Amino acid sequence: MTQLELESPYRRARRKQALRVRISHETRDVALILLGVLSAGFGLKGFLLPNGFVDGGATGISLLINQVSGVSLSILLVLVNLPFIIMGYTQLGKNFVTKTSLAIGMLALVVALLPYPVITSDKLLISVFGGFFLGMGIGLAVRGGGVLDGTEVLAIYISRRSSLTIGDVILVLNVIIFSVAAYLLGIETALYAMLTYLSASKTVDFILEGIEEFTGVTIISPKAKEISQMIIDKLGRGVTMYRGTGGYGKKGFREYDHDIVFTVITRLEIAKLQAELDAIDPNAFTVMHSIRDTKGGMIKKRPMKA
Repeated sequence: MTQLELESPYRRARRKQALRVRISHETRDVALILLGVLSAGFGLKGFLLPNGFVDGGATGISLLINQVSGVSLSILLVLVNLPFIIMGYTQLGKNFVTKTSLAIGMLALVVALLPYPVITSDKLLISVFGGFFLGMGIGLAVRGGGVLDGTEVLAIYISRRSSLTIGDVILVLNVIIFSVAAYLLGIETALYAMLTYLSASKTVDFILEGIEEFTGVTIISPKAKEISQMIIDKLGRGVTMYRGTGGYGKKGFREYDHDIVFTVITRLEIAKLQAELDAIDPNAFTVMHSIRDTKGGMIKKRPMKA
């Protein structure tokens, strides 16, 4: 008999359920990335690019080089983000790199091929709404498990090897970008670039519902041990398990002891955690909350199993 025939009906059902959940999540992620790409493309071609505006991050670097050299923005988006994509493979895994490569590649194609209309020439409107649509695109891509701007990957990489937080690294990088923009394009352009960046970053926060760099996750499930092992093996994160007593739920009052899982992840890992969690226990009670600062423990991600 084959291994498939020797499987119990329960294991076959679990395997099929896991496959359905994975397909559903991957389809949703691709749809979110596509919407993010279209929104970011609109922000770039409808507002920023035709008016010589720049932004922060890898996109800002691409726009800055485009303004100075005239090299196609589509080519620059790929070239500037390529080192960050390679870096992301060791930091966030193959799935993240695949989705990020898809997102950036699609954005390059959209910028090159789609004829977006130029909306306005008013500098204030360009900064605010160009940043808004660009930030919406970045936020939707993050929700889909990838990024459109690779500097966040660099920020995570540096933060894990220094005392700087992710926010500190991003701030330093953007200060450098805006300083170069002020030198090459003028102080007024750099000031509008800062406004564009602020608009984009606030929109990203809004799309992600205020999730900060680190997010604490509490999971209550009868399959707590399996979930904790998944977090360790597939996310490379540490977990804390503690005992709790059940109370009122869907089935009324039920007093029983069970394990509770707590972990700390970055916002880029939320989509992957949710997908893996749904494959194990889609009914698990999950609570996520923003964490402003962390100290001690295994916050720095350990290498994942091959």
